[in-house]
Amino acid sequence: MIQQSTFNFLKSVAENNNREWFKDHKQEHDAAREDVLQFAKDLIRGVSTFDSTVPEDLDPKTCVMRIYRDVRFSLDKLPYKTNFGIGISALGKNFPGPGYYLHIQPGASFIAGGSWYPEANELKAIRQEIDYNTADWHHIIDQKDLIKSFGELGTEHKLKTSPKGYPKDHPEMEYLKLKSFIFTKPLTDKEILKPSSPKDIAELVAKIFPFMVFLRKAIS
Repeated sequence: MIQQSTFNFLKSVAENNNREWFKDHKQEHDAAREDVLQFAKDLIRGVSTFDSTVPEDLDPKTCVMRIYRDVRFSLDKLPYKTNFGIGISALGKNFPGPGYYLHIQPGASFIAGGSWYPEANELKAIRQEIDYNTADWHHIIDQKDLIKSFGELGTEHKLKTSPKGYPKDHPEMEYLKLKSFIFTKPLTDKEILKPSSPKDIAELVAKIFPFMVFLRKAIS
């Protein structure tokens, strides 16, 4: 589980997002990061039991994202994130294609899985797979247990018009318009802090796994 002290640190960063404060509290950051690394290790082990592409011994350091923000091209010049992110795939956080992501932030944590803005060739392949294998697509995304836990597939990132090569009246047009294919579930602070949280979150991720298989098959 994530320790309360890690949440306390993230709350303090949000209130004191400057380099001077961070320098004086670097030890707190290091302790919080170690806590997240241990959590990631437990979560990776859980995910590896059903997703063979994720090695059980995957180094959590390849999965946990740095707290330092890249402000070079951002109007927001605050130097630190107010969250810890864990990206899980065969290659850790820097994954091409589908992957899992856990966002740890007081009052704003969530678990997600899928393809976030896939590159043009992958996006084309996913749309083609939805078109060719519509029955399989709906068999996966319409599962009652999946919808009960995650709700509907996210639809906020999509084209305004039909993608090239598909008729406007295509029965799956709302899915073909998507630019990202993501299931997301908010997590309460209590869910993150409870002792069984790595196991519980791995069980949630398992519900996304068939969706991940569909996406991987599409781009393979």
